[in-house]
Amino acid sequence: MILTDTHTHLYSEEFSEDREKMIQSAIDSGVSRLFVPSIDSSYTQKMYDLEAQYPENIFLMMGLHPCYVKENYEEELAYVISELANRKFAAIGEIGIDLFWDKSFLKQQQDVFVKQIQLAKQYELPINIHCRDAFNEVFEILEQEKSAELWGIFHCFTGDFNQAKQAISCGMKLGIGGVATFKNGKIDQFLNEIDLKHIVLETDAPYLAPVPFRGKRNESSYIKLVAEKLSEIYKLPMEDIAAITTQNSKDIFGF
Repeated sequence: MILTDTHTHLYSEEFSEDREKMIQSAIDSGVSRLFVPSIDSSYTQKMYDLEAQYPENIFLMMGLHPCYVKENYEEELAYVISELANRKFAAIGEIGIDLFWDKSFLKQQQDVFVKQIQLAKQYELPINIHCRDAFNEVFEILEQEKSAELWGIFHCFTGDFNQAKQAISCGMKLGIGGVATFKNGKIDQFLNEIDLKHIVLETDAPYLAPVPFRGKRNESSYIKLVAEKLSEIYKLPMEDIAAITTQNSKDIFGF
C-alpha cells in the first residue's frame, strides 16, 4: 500500500532532533511519496539537501508563501523565478493569500499569487494553494486565471461544500489532512458528497496533527490516520483510499 503526503514541511525546525528517523518511519509505514512545499528562499538549501538524501521519496515545490510576502517580496519572487529556470520542480507552491496573520500586504499577496500562477502556466506545473481567511480573494484570482493550463491542489481545504465545488471547477483537487479528523472540522460532514477522484491526502507536518495527536507535532506517517478517516467516510477499504488518492497525486504532479 503506497500513501502520498502531498504537503509536508520536512525541513521544519520542529524536526531538527529526529528528522531522519521521522522520515524513515513514514517511508517504512508506506508513506513513500513526500511532496515538500517552499516557503521562502531561506529554506531552499535544506529542501535540496533532503531531496539529495531521499531522491526516490522526496519531491520539491518552489514558490513564495503568502505569509512571507513582506517588504522584500520582489527580491523573493525574483529568487523563485531564477530557481525555476535552473531546475525542475513538482509544483509551484505553496502560494496564495493569508489574511489571518496580517492584512497589510494584501495587494502584494494578490500580485505575487497571480504572478506565480502565471509561472505555473509557463512551466506547465500544478500549483499548491494556501488559503486562510481569504476564500473570496483566492477564488477571485482563480476565476480570473481559470484555464486548461491551471490545475493543482487546494492545500488544507477547510471550506464548505459550495467552496469545494468551486475549487474543483477551477481545476483543483482538495488537500485533506488532519482537520478531517477533528470533531469541529466540519469538512467530514460533506466529503462523501465529493467524488474521491477530487481528493488527495496531506499532513502539513509539523502542523495540524490528526486525532489522537491533535495539538502535538504532526508527522508524515500520521497520514494513515487521515486515510482511515476517509475509509470511514467513503465506506471503502483503506487500500482503496491509498490507491485512489495516490493516483490522484500522480495525475496532478505527472509522476
